[in-house]
Amino acid sequence: MKKHQPVHLYVDNSWYFLTVKIYGSQHILDEDVKKQLLLEKLKYEFKSFGYELKAWVILDNHYHLEFKTDRGNILSKILNRVHGNISYTINKMDNQEKRKVFQNYWDSCIRSERDLWTRFNYIHHNPVKHGYSQRMEEYDFSSYNRYLKEYGKEWLDDCFQKYPIIDFTLEGDND
Repeated sequence: MKKHQPVHLYVDNSWYFLTVKIYGSQHILDEDVKKQLLLEKLKYEFKSFGYELKAWVILDNHYHLEFKTDRGNILSKILNRVHGNISYTINKMDNQEKRKVFQNYWDSCIRSERDLWTRFNYIHHNPVKHGYSQRMEEYDFSSYNRYLKEYGKEWLDDCFQKYPIIDFTLEGDND
């Protein structure tokens, strides 16, 4: 099996962590409007198919999601719809006809509460890790501020205390 073509197996009603890389690590999602289009399309398609998006972050050259499946076997259909639509729209905006935008995606089935919350924290810390902001609440294309507004800073700080991301690095996560 080639590394760039992983097998994607999904179980109904299970939590997953997803990483999607932009082709060649290019910074194609380099404008807020592009990130917003992607976020809206992800939310729409995931909701349409009964998937629950728990956490997300969208950076210039990749994005991460944490979600719960309804029917596991339809994720590739959802992503094909999202990526096809967004590729077409962004390429039209950039006057880059038929440019490949999305490279592939990698996923992990979440098997414990610790894994769920550690990856939740990892997603929210990603803009700081990659130098997009100095503080998580300063970055707009993450679900962090949704949780800040809904549950408060104390709850988020407690989550980071209980489930630290120290020494948590995903394989191949050097973007």
